[in-house]
Amino acid sequence: MRKPVTMENNNYSYFKRDISWLSFNYRVLLEAKDDRLPIYERIKFLSIYSSNLEEFYKIRVSGYHSSLLESIKRDESVEEALKTIVEINGEVTAQEKEYHAIFNEMILPGLRDNGIILYQTDKVEPFHRAYMEKYFNEEVFPYLQPMIIMKDDIHSFIQDGRIYQVVSLIKKKKKEGSAFKYTYAIMKIPYTKIPRFIELPTFEGNYYIMFIDDVIKANMKNVFPGYEIVDCYSIKISRDADFSLENEDQKDIAEKILRKVRKRKIGAVTRVQYDKEMPDYFLKYLCEAYEIEEEELLPSGRYLNLSDLMKLPNPVGDALKQELPQPLRVPELESNNSVLRVLRKQDVLLHFPYQSFDYLLRFLLQASFDPKVLEIKVTQYRVAENSAVINSLISAAKNGKKVTVFVELKARFDEENNYLTSELMQQAGVKIIYSLPGLKVHAKLAYIRKRSNDPNDPLKGYAYLGTGNFNEKTARIYSDKGLLTSNKEIIKDIDEIFRVLEGKPYTHDFNHLLVTQFNMIPEIHGMIEREIEKVKEGGEGYIILKMNSLEDRGMVNALYRASEAGVKIDLIIRGICCLIPNQPYSRNITLTRIVDAYLEHARVWYFLNGGNEKVYLTSADWMERNLHRRIEVAFPIYKESLKRQIIDILKIQLEDNQSAVWVDENLNNLFKHNDQPPLRAQHAIYEYLEGSTGQ
Repeated sequence: MRKPVTMENNNYSYFKRDISWLSFNYRVLLEAKDDRLPIYERIKFLSIYSSNLEEFYKIRVSGYHSSLLESIKRDESVEEALKTIVEINGEVTAQEKEYHAIFNEMILPGLRDNGIILYQTDKVEPFHRAYMEKYFNEEVFPYLQPMIIMKDDIHSFIQDGRIYQVVSLIKKKKKEGSAFKYTYAIMKIPYTKIPRFIELPTFEGNYYIMFIDDVIKANMKNVFPGYEIVDCYSIKISRDADFSLENEDQKDIAEKILRKVRKRKIGAVTRVQYDKEMPDYFLKYLCEAYEIEEEELLPSGRYLNLSDLMKLPNPVGDALKQELPQPLRVPELESNNSVLRVLRKQDVLLHFPYQSFDYLLRFLLQASFDPKVLEIKVTQYRVAENSAVINSLISAAKNGKKVTVFVELKARFDEENNYLTSELMQQAGVKIIYSLPGLKVHAKLAYIRKRSNDPNDPLKGYAYLGTGNFNEKTARIYSDKGLLTSNKEIIKDIDEIFRVLEGKPYTHDFNHLLVTQFNMIPEIHGMIEREIEKVKEGGEGYIILKMNSLEDRGMVNALYRASEAGVKIDLIIRGICCLIPNQPYSRNITLTRIVDAYLEHARVWYFLNGGNEKVYLTSADWMERNLHRRIEVAFPIYKESLKRQIIDILKIQLEDNQSAVWVDENLNNLFKHNDQPPLRAQHAIYEYLEGSTGQ
């Protein structure tokens, strides 16, 4: 990357949050260049890069565009917002240039080497013409809705995230002496009716695939009879999809959220992508007709919405894909049919997706049938469609258990699915609690209360605390950790958290769990200060922090101070990081980023603590929103063997020299390739856990 914009405060500097995120997404793009990976794995990363960028413009860039409207009060000035938009668009334009170079110069030849021809033109080989024309006439043409573009036409609206083809036309027969004049038309590709990619008949052992864009373009003369087609290009608009309900009253919050979700499709423009080959006369007309501002324009390639590459047909099969290993079984849970019985004796740590998510499903299902279980309480942030977790909770309610589920309706882009799932649970007798006003609930907790014969000890039962969602689909591709326990002290704290979520009086301090809005922030600062004190006393201070994002200024400053004091700090941060390494005040801090087959999602905190090592797992990134506007939970790992597992895995990740990069002071991703034996952390972690005989 070019020298990134930083922000200064006193003697410290910080990366801008969104410029840092672009560095992460570029690291995703670099996976598509890795010829050690199967070709469809590389294509997958092209798709992920595009999908990430689309959401980035809908959510993050939309905020800067709002700042350009002086009527909307934001933190930054109009000048600062415009400067950041220019910086973002410049970096994205450079990355997109490399994206298309990878696609055209690496991916397409790689497909051809495997007998797959992906047409990059609307002019097909003679042996495909008849098939393509027949397909267009029968499958595509009935769904096309071309419209003439008229300036100031209030009925002409470009939908969010859809590919449109814009066409310049000239009438074949025009009145004698009439001036030369273009007619402009626009037509949405009917994505719900036809696939993005069309498989054509094989020929001489090769497979042929064509973008639907080109199928339409090749037959455009049939759409506009009486006109000569001059130019045809693709455009796409991204619209503001962000909305805030942070301070909404809980009354009718579901209805308010659903109303705002439906308005996403008509939000303000944040990006207009267009084929960079489009002539100036054409682009100028479109900008005037649709009131497109210069800062909204981003030149791109012939094909837009390349997140669709995830759907590219694979006629060859598994040989061109990356085969993920089967999830491992956990010996302790395999040796006993009852998960609950195992937990009475010991804690169990689960590592997803290396180990099976089935154990968590079994935990919930067995609780739903256990006659000693009285009550189940769960937080839900992102719910899988047709969720086995939800089915277990519904079964529990039908079996007479009292079931309470806290559903976070403000989980972005999952609001509607979460609401519909909640309705389903309510019909089965599950008590649903919706969002807290002013806060999102991001903690991942389940509490199973069983009957107690001791009136002085009513909080007997089991708990699950995780770093990721109760979602069996993402659990196959997100790297997360979860703790199953019957520890009475932890259960006492979890019960208190649910009291808070249910609006009941707060009764006691949290003695084991760290909870935002209560004790998390001071406890984190306390642990950092203890490392500083150990160094001042002549000892060693060491911190490892693994998370998705590090942005909170107070936390960054604390790490800078620790580094200045001589504390060694290893950061493993996948995405946003506002801390700048390799500065005088960060000379003891290293910044590692890992991108591989699984999405690194677990949050882990390690403090040497004078040899009495502390390890916490958590749902919380060190973002302002997580620490100040969410309910998050960090939970300690007490059992030494489990603690050692986590530390060993952190060390494996720090030693990765295949998929890991250093992030430098210019936000460059510098691969850690060295003369050590090759170590790819995700492979090595699987082998490590496979070799574990017990916990």
